[in-house]
Amino acid sequence: MRRSNTKYHKPCMFFCQKCCTKCLCVYPGTYGNKQASDKKSNSCIKVSVHLQWRETSDAALLHQVRKMSEKSMISSKLLFYTITVSTLLFIVSSLFFLQRNDSSFTSSLVRKLILPSTDIKNEQTDAKPVSCGVLKVFMYDLPSEFHFGLLNWHKKGSETWPSVKNVSTVPSYPGGLNRQHSVEYWLTLDLLASETPEVKRPCSAMRVKSSKEADIVFVPFFSSLSYNRKSKLSGNETTSVDRLLQERLVEFLKSRDEWKRFGGKDHLIVAHHPNSLLYARNSLGSAMFVLSDFGRYPSSIANLEKDVIAPYVHVVKTVSNNESAPFEKRPVLAYFQGAIYRKDGGTIRQELYNLLKDEKDVHFAFGTVRGNGTKQTGKGMASSKFCLNIAGDTPSSNRLFDSIVSHCVPVIISDQIELPFEDTLDYSGFSVFVHSSEAVKKGFLVSLLRGVTEDQWRKKWERLKEVVRCFEYRFPSQPGDSVDMIWSAVSHKLASLQFHVHRKNRYRRSEVFERSLST
Repeated sequence: MRRSNTKYHKPCMFFCQKCCTKCLCVYPGTYGNKQASDKKSNSCIKVSVHLQWRETSDAALLHQVRKMSEKSMISSKLLFYTITVSTLLFIVSSLFFLQRNDSSFTSSLVRKLILPSTDIKNEQTDAKPVSCGVLKVFMYDLPSEFHFGLLNWHKKGSETWPSVKNVSTVPSYPGGLNRQHSVEYWLTLDLLASETPEVKRPCSAMRVKSSKEADIVFVPFFSSLSYNRKSKLSGNETTSVDRLLQERLVEFLKSRDEWKRFGGKDHLIVAHHPNSLLYARNSLGSAMFVLSDFGRYPSSIANLEKDVIAPYVHVVKTVSNNESAPFEKRPVLAYFQGAIYRKDGGTIRQELYNLLKDEKDVHFAFGTVRGNGTKQTGKGMASSKFCLNIAGDTPSSNRLFDSIVSHCVPVIISDQIELPFEDTLDYSGFSVFVHSSEAVKKGFLVSLLRGVTEDQWRKKWERLKEVVRCFEYRFPSQPGDSVDMIWSAVSHKLASLQFHVHRKNRYRRSEVFERSLST
C-alpha cells in the first residue's frame, strides 16, 4: 500500500520562564515548521527553541535556555552602563556650562539640583556659616546714612554694619506707627545674621559676597524710615534729605554692573510705606518691590506678578494661645477703632459708621495710637468675636494684623486688598470676606456676623492661633515667621523672573558673537 504524503504535526517542547515548567506545543501545523514556535501564549512568555520530540533531551533544552538568558542579562547590563555613563557626562557638561555662563543669575539654584550634597560637606569641614539657604542674596554695602544711620547708629572706623552677635547691642527701631513699616530693618538684620555663626536662625536666605553667585540682589535702603523721618524740610533746606537719598540711590544703582546685567529685574527693594520711594519708584520700577499693597502704584510699576506683599508689623500685643478668650467670653460682636473720615476708597468707613454706631453689641469708634490708644485697642480686639478691617486711604492697614495677633476673626471689607503670603495661606480659613457693595446695605453686615454659629467661629479662631507666627517679625528670625515667609515669597517669584530674563537673552549672545566677528 502506498504511504500517504500527508505530514503530521509533532508536538514540540519549550520552557516557560514564568511558570518554570516544561510544556507541550500542540498548535496545528506542519511537522518541523517553525511557524508553530512563533505562537505566543496568553498566560506566559514562551522562550526557547522548538525541538523534535524524539531527538532532544530535557538537559539539552535547559542548557540552551540558560545560554539565551545569559545573553539577555548581558544586554540589560549594557543598557544600564550606557544610561549611567550618559548621565555622568550630562552632569559634567552642565557644570562646565554653568561655570562659563556668567549671565545666569539662577546658576546657584541649578547647582543645588545637580549637587545637593555640597553644602553638607562644607558644614562638616568649615567653621564658617554654611550656605544652606534656599535663597542666596547679595547685599550692597551702602553708606550708613541709607540704613542704620537713620536710627542714629554711628559706625566705628571702617565698619559698614553694626554687629549683630549680641541682640542687646543691635540698633533698635522706633516704636509707634513708624514701626508698622519696618520691614527693611528686619530683612537687613537677617542677612547680617546669616554671616554670624553665633546667631541661630533658619537657613531660608544667606548673604553671599559675589553678585554672580546670587539669586537676588538686595538694596538695604530703609525707605519707610527715611520717609517718616527725613521727608519734611528742615531749616533752610530746599530739598528734603529723603529726596536726596533717593536721587543718590538711583544714581548708584544705575551705574552698577549688577543693575545693567538684567536691567534691575533681579534686585529686591523694600518700599513698605505707601509714600516711601515716591520719587525713585518710576526709575527703579523694574526691580522686585516688597510692598504693603498696590494702592498708590500704577500697574506698570508694581504688580502681583513680580512684587511681594509683606504684612505690617502689628502694634498691639500678641495674645498667647493660653490667654485667648473663647466665643462665650467675647461679648462684643464686631470691633473697629480708628480714623473714620478717609478719602478715596476709605469713604466706606463713614457709611459703615452711620449704619453700625447704634448697634448695642458693636464697637465702632474713632481712635488713635496716642496716649493709651494702642493698649485699649488691643484689649478691645481681644474681647471681640470679629474685627472689622475696612479700606482706608489705601486698601490695607495694620488693623488686619492687629486683629490676627488678638485672635479676633478679621472681617475684610476692602475689594482691592492684596494679602501677604496668599500663595501659601488660605485666608478664608480664618477670615470673613465681604464685598463693599454688600457691606453698606442696611442690616446686611450685622445679620451676616450674627448668623455665624459658635462652631463655625471656633474653627476660624483655632486656625488663627496656628497662623499667628506668620505675622511676627523677630530677630533672630524663626522658622515660619514673617521674615522667613518673605524670603520664601521672593523665592517663588524667581521662576517668573527667570522666564523673562531668558526670553530677553535669546539673541544677546548671538549679537555679542556678531560684534566680535565684525571687529
